[in-house]
Amino acid sequence: MFDSVLVANRGEIALRVIRTCRRLGVRSVALFTDLDASAPHVREADDAVRVPSYLDVDAVVQAAVDTGAQAVHPGYGFLSERAPFARALDKAGIALVGPTADVMDAMGRKDAAREVAVAAGVPVVPQGDQASFPILVKAAAGGGGKGMRIVRSAEEYDEAVAAAKREAASAFGDDKMLVEKYVERGRHIEVQVLADTHGTVLHLFERDCSTQRRHQKVLEEAPAPTIDAAQRAAITSAAVSLAREVGYTNAGTVEFLLDEATGEFYFLEMNTRLQVEHPVTELVSLVGGRSLDLVEHQLRVAAGEPLSFAQNDVVLTGHAIEARVYAEDSFGGFLPQAGRAEIVRWPDRHGHARVDHALEDGQVVSTAYDPMLGKVIVHGETREAARQALVRALDETAVLGLTTNTGFLRALVASDEFRDATIHTAWLDTATVEPPTDDVARTIAAWVDGAVLTGGDPHPFQLDGWRHGGTPAPVVIDLDRPVEVVREGGGRGTVDGVRVAQVSAEQHEVVAFVDGTRQTAVVNSGVHGVEVVHRGQRFVFTRPDPFADPVDTAGDGTLVAPMPGTVLDVRVAEGQQVAEGDVLGVMEAMKMELSLKAPLAGTVTTVGAAAGEQVALGAVLFVVEGDTVDA
Repeated sequence: MFDSVLVANRGEIALRVIRTCRRLGVRSVALFTDLDASAPHVREADDAVRVPSYLDVDAVVQAAVDTGAQAVHPGYGFLSERAPFARALDKAGIALVGPTADVMDAMGRKDAAREVAVAAGVPVVPQGDQASFPILVKAAAGGGGKGMRIVRSAEEYDEAVAAAKREAASAFGDDKMLVEKYVERGRHIEVQVLADTHGTVLHLFERDCSTQRRHQKVLEEAPAPTIDAAQRAAITSAAVSLAREVGYTNAGTVEFLLDEATGEFYFLEMNTRLQVEHPVTELVSLVGGRSLDLVEHQLRVAAGEPLSFAQNDVVLTGHAIEARVYAEDSFGGFLPQAGRAEIVRWPDRHGHARVDHALEDGQVVSTAYDPMLGKVIVHGETREAARQALVRALDETAVLGLTTNTGFLRALVASDEFRDATIHTAWLDTATVEPPTDDVARTIAAWVDGAVLTGGDPHPFQLDGWRHGGTPAPVVIDLDRPVEVVREGGGRGTVDGVRVAQVSAEQHEVVAFVDGTRQTAVVNSGVHGVEVVHRGQRFVFTRPDPFADPVDTAGDGTLVAPMPGTVLDVRVAEGQQVAEGDVLGVMEAMKMELSLKAPLAGTVTTVGAAAGEQVALGAVLFVVEGDTVDA
């Protein structure tokens, strides 16, 4: 085993690798940029080195040399699948915890990987003339859902290709496109493979990642709930054959698309690294009665050790599901969010879930990096037991200060569609997941605010309307609207006539029966309003500003930045005439590209940003003055 490993990543995956290194007695070295100087992964590691960027190959290799690291674990993202990085490490005499550069070259491009799959006898998706509309246009380089567009007609083709090329060029520096058949109702099945340098290639069964939006995974589970034993055997065997064909070593994932209509499966791509969703595989794959640590086996393989178990030693047990918590407003157009996470609560403190995260109270979340904040993972004897456990775990997850997708995840996991495993890869792009109502959150917000104002239960010396010989008088709480609170003592009372019985309130967490139903929420009451997270969903009840100008001066033609990010393209100039719906510009944040369209027909009077410029949430980007019609 290595003595020292440099972890060339940040956030939760860096912490994940560092903790395995510590358990194995291996010294860990973290990297950090100026933004991450005080990040949790920097504090957790045995040593840390500053680099200008996590993507700077020369700086990362030099950091490994300078700190005496014998190996580099790249995690996922950043340099994890960059062949030039693998070659630079090899030249420096440092081991990469991953496959060789040649394998990365072969599998890193979808066109080259397809040729390997064909040689291995693995089914591939029909391409070119064999595919009719709808088709999928996707980048030949890279992955992660970037540079992909569904095209349903010839009229859409040119615009879709242009957008996919622009996204691919930005993400991978390569805008070559592939055109292939698009499967309308498909399931995303992927197989975890593990191979050593002594000729052993095996699989750790499969995962289902069909719950995804715009090709970005949202929920992942293992094993796949909709395949039978014969399909499992065929898919896992195909993955092993492909890995063997390309000479793969270390941990990797072979991804397939299963056509629900025909039962046929097709090779999609191979990820030559550890996957975000690897924890679900770890929880269901037992060897000798113990869960596997994939990072440990990655390190041992990279150090030249043979795998310590055989295929028949791996036992599949129970069911695991993972939910990815992102900084995004899922019920507000999935727009990226940024800000200070004032209060953070993860469910691992109750022992109900495994949580891989690197977010803590007071931490600033920016748009500079991936929006994933953490992963909530559960295991159950059955899929339904795991699903119910995940609902409870997401109920216990709260981030105050910025909006996350936790409430959306909770609603999704609780849905009939996920319960019945009927969600396919395109379902979430058109489905409507109903947002939770704010009734319970407002009730709890007013109840807590009333306690803050009155100092607890009523007594004769409070300014709360107490009167001798009568029922307590109500207190009116100003939230987004006036709410009437009556506190009767003993933690009981009413909020706008709804009965409330408080069970506990400690460290911002409130447990109460609201209208007879037990509810848990995390609450932060401030001068300007009350913030509540209930069932994962963040609600902000802002008090009215008595000094606010009642006149709305923004105007219907003002377009502001709906998220902090970078302006990619400005397509209009001041004085230009536009029609309603014309694209004025394009901005990007956290891997998401958004077109900014004219809200009405008229003349562009203001262009507030240039291409390449960083803009804040709410910055005025364009103003369109509506056309006037003479009487």
